[in-house]
Amino acid sequence: MKWPYRSRAELKRLEEGLHITGSDLDRKYWVALALYAVLAGLVWFTMGEGKVPVWGRPVDMRLVPLLVIGGLALRTVLARHAEKIRRGGDRDARDKGGN
Repeated sequence: MKWPYRSRAELKRLEEGLHITGSDLDRKYWVALALYAVLAGLVWFTMGEGKVPVWGRPVDMRLVPLLVIGGLALRTVLARHAEKIRRGGDRDARDKGGN
């Protein structure tokens, strides 16, 4: 096995290659939201109009997967905001001369 025996320069090059810039994250964020919208559209137009009982009340079957997709989209939005806060905190610490 060759991978445990890599040089320090090789490991550093790999670490730098894994670093994602802010513009890459923004691009991936918008692509992810667009794909969630496409998926929601596909669910809306392909699922039947049946009802399913949820806590004794009839609910459209379309709404169940849309809620799941909406939850994933919300998680994506919150993760992006958290990353912006982390990056902003790093910038503030560098500006003040802290660690």
